[in-house]
Amino acid sequence: MRKTIFLLLVIMPMIVTGQRADYKVIPLPASITMDTGNMFELKDGMSIGFKAGNAGVAQTAGFLRDYVEELTGLQLHVIPGGKHCPIELRLVKEKQEAGVADGIFNSRYTMDVGKHGVLIEAPTEEGLFRGVQTLRKSLPVVEKAEVVELPHVSISDEARFGYRGVHLDSSRHFWTVDVVKKYIDQLALHNCNQFHWHLTDDQGWRFEVKALPELAKEGSIREQTVIDRNTGLYDGTPYGGYYTQDELREVVRYAAERYINIIPEIDLPGHMQAALHVYPELGCTGGPYSVWQFWGVSEDVLCAGNPKTIDFLKTVLGELCDIFPSKLIHIGGDECPKVRWKNCAKCQSKATSLGLKDDGKHSIENQLQTWVNHEMESYLKSRGRDIIGWDEVLEGGLTDGGTVMSWRGIEGGIDAARQHHNVIMTPVDYCYIDYYQVKNNWNAPVAIGGYVPASKTYSFEPVPAELNEEEAKYILGPQVNLWCEYVAYPSHLFYMLLPRLDAISEVQWCKPERKDFEDFKQRLEHQKAVYDKLGVNYCRLIE
Repeated sequence: MRKTIFLLLVIMPMIVTGQRADYKVIPLPASITMDTGNMFELKDGMSIGFKAGNAGVAQTAGFLRDYVEELTGLQLHVIPGGKHCPIELRLVKEKQEAGVADGIFNSRYTMDVGKHGVLIEAPTEEGLFRGVQTLRKSLPVVEKAEVVELPHVSISDEARFGYRGVHLDSSRHFWTVDVVKKYIDQLALHNCNQFHWHLTDDQGWRFEVKALPELAKEGSIREQTVIDRNTGLYDGTPYGGYYTQDELREVVRYAAERYINIIPEIDLPGHMQAALHVYPELGCTGGPYSVWQFWGVSEDVLCAGNPKTIDFLKTVLGELCDIFPSKLIHIGGDECPKVRWKNCAKCQSKATSLGLKDDGKHSIENQLQTWVNHEMESYLKSRGRDIIGWDEVLEGGLTDGGTVMSWRGIEGGIDAARQHHNVIMTPVDYCYIDYYQVKNNWNAPVAIGGYVPASKTYSFEPVPAELNEEEAKYILGPQVNLWCEYVAYPSHLFYMLLPRLDAISEVQWCKPERKDFEDFKQRLEHQKAVYDKLGVNYCRLIE
């Protein structure tokens, strides 16, 4: 009999009483007023209510129900139209101020916990979702709780920046739809609202274009991959994968439900080796070209003097616009060597016909790239979209209405803001999370090099002191970038992401005076427990 009782105790879920919530989450809310002497007790069978008829709020209520069960074991009920429910989600305005298609959201919300329960209010559906994330992260992490104590609290919260971005490279290594969704889940947990998705590069084309079916089928496959950092040794294994348009629409839907806008990137006119493999006539030399099997920057780029190049790009971007509702479409524009253009008769002829001359500041070839950018900008404007590009787009003179992603430092962002162009700050020294995050990295997963610990990311200030108040308004927000030359498996992917995503989320969300790295590290301990519960890998050592 004693053996039987012992076994039952082992296999039964651990039931814990008296578990208490803590509202000091990541990112830290703007204002927290807590009364630890009074508690509301959250129990099994309680309900989540909201005004019926709003699909977005209904979706968020369902998420909250699932989050509570996931972290505490408590099972709640969702009641559309429910009144006087222990948990209530309430829109203070019926009309949402901004939509997913605009890529701009209103994050403002309030959360009050009192003797009657929990009330989350917001002027938008997106604000309610952010409030739910705060409640979610406040919960204790246990196998099965009988009661969760919620201290009475009043939280008033809103993001510092409207643009809160995270990047993912799916070209160098292909991530399945399930992994991308899991990545998006982490963005939602951290209140990010922009997912910059790099879909094409020299090492693989991952975007299905219906009008050009062979582009993804052939351009997505490289014959083999270099081992480590261009050692000259190869694995001898073909590598490929691409997203069908149906899969991409599914990811867009999934992100939109979590109030995340996807900014797709088709890098042009450089980083096109995979496309040139399929269409060699679009290159200056005519090829042959192969999908690159190693890392770096190819000197073979699209021929700017070939009219078929513009037709090709319009076809690709046209189908991209059919799938992604984002107002911003990323055209890359980075690392485009001009060696081929200088020696290409078609490119030089085009430059002559355009009347381009070296003015001492901008070379003919840089201006030729600006012309390509103009062509894409004009086409995208006809589709109701605007371009965004890496800071190299400044080199030939920035196109009107273009947004700059300042990655080589903050100088490009400063220059663009002074010209009254919108800027996303993502300087390599703070925001490139493909770099090592631990100093003694001999036992760490391989990275591209460098050292960007969580503390460095956390210390980043996106608004340069050099800008005046008017110019500073053009800094839309910061972003971290995760390039994947050396990241091939999901466990490695999330190890590189976390906890540096936690760090950038506070940069994106909190005002500078609210940031404190030592306090952040203490709060991170609870976040780690959430990761463990979710089965998400992360870097244990925080530097």
